[in-house]
Amino acid sequence: MSSIHDLAAAAVAGTSSAAGDDSTDSKMRGAFIVLEGLDRSGKTTQVKLLEQRFVEEGRPVKSHVDMSDHAIHLLFSANRWEAAQQIRAYLDAGITVVSDRFYHSGIVYSAAKKNPHLPLSWARAPDTGLPRPDVVLFLDLDEEAARARGGWGSEKYEKEEMQRTVRELFWALSMGGKDIKGQDLLQQLGGIEGASWRQDEEDIVVVDASRAVEEVSEAIWRKVRARVDRVEAGEMGKVSRREQFAILEMSHVPKTYASAQTCFYFYINNQHNNNNNNNNNNFYFANN
Repeated sequence: MSSIHDLAAAAVAGTSSAAGDDSTDSKMRGAFIVLEGLDRSGKTTQVKLLEQRFVEEGRPVKSHVDMSDHAIHLLFSANRWEAAQQIRAYLDAGITVVSDRFYHSGIVYSAAKKNPHLPLSWARAPDTGLPRPDVVLFLDLDEEAARARGGWGSEKYEKEEMQRTVRELFWALSMGGKDIKGQDLLQQLGGIEGASWRQDEEDIVVVDASRAVEEVSEAIWRKVRARVDRVEAGEMGKVSRREQFAILEMSHVPKTYASAQTCFYFYINNQHNNNNNNNNNNFYFANN
């Protein structure tokens, strides 16, 4: 059985080789689409509706089933690394992948805890080398509307203040970056300019999720269809994130782990050990 170190190294190696290949693939790749959002924003419903749209158009598609809103912290686990090669295989075969959350949630929810020893740059490090989505749609819903849809749980991640902070961070990372408070918070959590982040990351598009399910579905489809057209036209290139590890704010990193690679392995391995027996810790695809 592969160790977490082997899985991570293999995924990074796969990304590096793909990024270094300048040849043009004869086969059109699939698109990689991610839906993010606050708890109760309707992500899972919209993933299913989006998948149905692709099926109706006769396009091959696989949907990633959400792990669990209650276990969002597990998004830093080994599962995404185990799934990375599978995602790339689907895309290379021309199959579109639709994911209910991806590494963005892991980064944002960790940063939202406002731990001075966990700056945004540190939170990003474990995700370097994972497949890069062609588009990320953030289903935006204010905390009051989300609470009205089902009430908040007792978990820390479901507290209203946490949800508000998460929303601000996603706004700060979005294409518009309209939330000035979110931009300030982003600066406090890692010293990274909002504009620099957006330059480095894929597009994060905000979708108003307070509307009727059908309206939200139509809005999502318009955004996704436009991006899929670009993928099919060969405009989007390879699906890979930057190869280098994130530059860490060394003043916030324990001296024992004062290198990007060591920090990366320590954090991933620590989360893997803590969550090894959790049955919710799964990353899998629906067999539709």
